[in-house]
Amino acid sequence: MIAIHKKIVVDESGKPQEVIIPWKKFCELCEALGLDLDKPAQVDLQSARRDWNRRNLAAFTSLSAL
Repeated sequence: MIAIHKKIVVDESGKPQEVIIPWKKFCELCEALGLDLDKPAQVDLQSARRDWNRRNLAAFTSLSAL
């Protein structure tokens, strides 16, 4: 689990409206979630996930072959 130090911004009624986190943590989260990938890389990742879920192991290169 990731510990994130944050600041919560509330409105006049005390309802949370925004969360402020350190920039470094934001960048780490974007990278972990793949949000920093360009469109072709996102398409490749989605394709790889489909292959993995279908157990299409022929679509992957073994570590020993690298």
